[in-house]
Amino acid sequence: MIENELKLLANKIRRHAIKMTSIGGSSHVGSILSIADILAVLYGAVLNFKPNQPDWPDRDRFILSKGHAGAGVYAALAESGFFSVDILKTHYQNGSNLSGHVSHKGIPGVEFSTGSLGHGLPVTAGMALAAKIDKKNHHFFVLMSDGECNEGSNWEAIMFASHHRLNNLTAIIDRNMLQSIHSTEETLELEPFAEKWKSFGWDVIEVDGHHCKNLFDELTKDRISNNKPLCIIANTTKGKGVSFMENKVLWHYRSPKGDEFDNAIKELE
Repeated sequence: MIENELKLLANKIRRHAIKMTSIGGSSHVGSILSIADILAVLYGAVLNFKPNQPDWPDRDRFILSKGHAGAGVYAALAESGFFSVDILKTHYQNGSNLSGHVSHKGIPGVEFSTGSLGHGLPVTAGMALAAKIDKKNHHFFVLMSDGECNEGSNWEAIMFASHHRLNNLTAIIDRNMLQSIHSTEETLELEPFAEKWKSFGWDVIEVDGHHCKNLFDELTKDRISNNKPLCIIANTTKGKGVSFMENKVLWHYRSPKGDEFDNAIKELE
């Protein structure tokens, strides 16, 4: 039953993303569609939070490091009750708090503003260490793009998290194999990707990033006793759910308009 509910939530996030990027004329719809299932599982079944108390001290913390996909987080927050779904219509509009890259300013439920890549993991690792020092039990999740793993700051944070045995930290990689204008492997080869994380002292698992049940199972397993941070490499398809957007780098920048918008919404219905 929960799997069907999560699939429905993911589909809502995708429809919101199409509408938000179309109305505001913003980019990165392909990147949003690739993480919709991950966001649905996190907000629908994994994260511990209280929408009516967004600053509740014992909440889990989630940071979207690939901040250009912020519309997906806004949609997940709205569907989770942090603010009205109607506010999503203001995305990327003059005077709106819903900026193109995710921002915490005036948005309940957003922990940290991101946009410049390579910041999410270092910040989340620092927060996780602070919680350890304060003997807190909440968990920290960061969702990263595969392309931003080109950033050296991430590998410093990967070493830091392992050194401090941050078993309260989970990094999820949106492994859609595309970045900017080329594939990740053409831009700066990442493989053998999983082995690199393992060699830095992390637990690593690979999962279908569009299979809600498998994502849920892996994200809720008790690994605290392992005394290691966890990296989940979620294999995804950029533009997932809209046939003419799937695996097309064009949709890193293009906004759906006219027939493209109508056809995308029709496919998602």
